[in-house]
Amino acid sequence: MAFQSPVYGVRPVPIEKIEANTYNPNAVAPPEMKLLYDSIREDGYTMPIVCYYDKDRDRYIIVDGFHRYQIMKNHPDIYEREGGMLPVSVIDKPLDHRMASTIRHNRARGSHDVDLMSNIVKELHELGRSDAWISKHLGMEKDEILRLKQITGLAALFKDVQFGAAWQPIPEEEDEEIYS
Repeated sequence: MAFQSPVYGVRPVPIEKIEANTYNPNAVAPPEMKLLYDSIREDGYTMPIVCYYDKDRDRYIIVDGFHRYQIMKNHPDIYEREGGMLPVSVIDKPLDHRMASTIRHNRARGSHDVDLMSNIVKELHELGRSDAWISKHLGMEKDEILRLKQITGLAALFKDVQFGAAWQPIPEEEDEEIYS
């Protein structure tokens, strides 16, 4: 039989039968976890988690997708909506290969290119989206949005930004008193 990718065999698995592995070095900061929760709440699970099936224990051990698993464990609304079932694709590999798979999955996600993110913010602004909308839907802080706008260098992107007075000029006579 020809090789078939595990994703073609996605199955719903009760979360109670799923366990974290003991070797995943990946950590996700709270803002990204909130964004992951928002993503799953809004879009549902769009990717299965990857597991190894331990037949002797009748348990699925996570290879990739620990944070998606955590979202269901920590958010009753997601658990209830999904009926406690998590989409799983299974790989059958020894531990050393599963460890390598975990690292490959983590590292393959890459990072966002600043210039491309700046262009996305610019395009969303041109489509009429406010900073508040961008912040909510892209999971960005307002200062991050401001920095991305600065990169594009377009004054139109700053029309709604409130600038504070950084300094106020001192009349010449007061200036002389201060420095004499």
